[in-house]
Amino acid sequence: MGVPSSTGTRISAASVDKKRKNFPSYALVFILPSFLLYTLFVIVPTFGSVYLSFTSWDGISDDIRFIGFANFVEIWNSPRVHNALKNTLIMTISLVILENIAAIAMAIMVDRIRWFKNLFRSIFYFPTLLSGIVMGFVWTMILNYNFGVVNQILSAIGLGSWAVDWLGNPDYALLSVILSTVWKGAGYYMIIYLAGLQGIPAELSEAASIDGANGWQRFRFITFPLLAGSLTVCMVLSMISALKIFDQIAVMTDGGPGFATETLTYIIYKVGFGELRQGFGTALAIVLFIMIMLITIIQVRILRKREVQY
Repeated sequence: MGVPSSTGTRISAASVDKKRKNFPSYALVFILPSFLLYTLFVIVPTFGSVYLSFTSWDGISDDIRFIGFANFVEIWNSPRVHNALKNTLIMTISLVILENIAAIAMAIMVDRIRWFKNLFRSIFYFPTLLSGIVMGFVWTMILNYNFGVVNQILSAIGLGSWAVDWLGNPDYALLSVILSTVWKGAGYYMIIYLAGLQGIPAELSEAASIDGANGWQRFRFITFPLLAGSLTVCMVLSMISALKIFDQIAVMTDGGPGFATETLTYIIYKVGFGELRQGFGTALAIVLFIMIMLITIIQVRILRKREVQY
């Protein structure tokens, strides 16, 4: 067996460098339009938002007065913002856990059933096709205190005393929004988990069955570890989606009753457009952006460590 010569190594390295240097200049013509659009609609507004977060602009007048860190100090001391942050964290943690549990369960069901597999897949995925506005209106009707399906069913089975105003009661409003959002979003993550399940070799589960492992043990020690890659993607996506939830709250509760379901994204909308405090709303949006970025980085690093390569 021959040993590669240093000459051959130098030749291959030179050829790679030559290919790198021969980058076609005309490719810039195709890159430039996209770069300009991205700069115009993303980069410039981002820097503009950072500047506006240090002002008292109302969003309408030409009077843009620089006030330094006053908006951020108010955010730090505002009980309303603290309540919105608490609601956001409760909703985020709940949605990340419940959506992924429901998605994994549906993916396993669709993967294992023999009959009507495509039908069940379509039924589970269908809610994700609805917009947040439509979903909000549907669940507002379902959870209505007077004629909603939930209370009607409770009354029909003799549990009428359990009927409550699901969206008008501060104790149940946030829970109602969370569960309806799980109904809408779990089907999307089911598709990702289903793709992961179909990539797991069947021989592993069969060998575990021969060794006497039951269904839970096969899931715990084989299926779930090998879904680590899908779990990372789904948990990050569900976390980001939960942190910026808006449509469902706007339609179902309008942040109420009181401030029971007001989240950071909704308070940004309320103060920015309802109270004409664009400077404060923009400062809160910057805080939310930084929070999402930090949580995402931490979450990805933790989940990446447990991913299994096979």
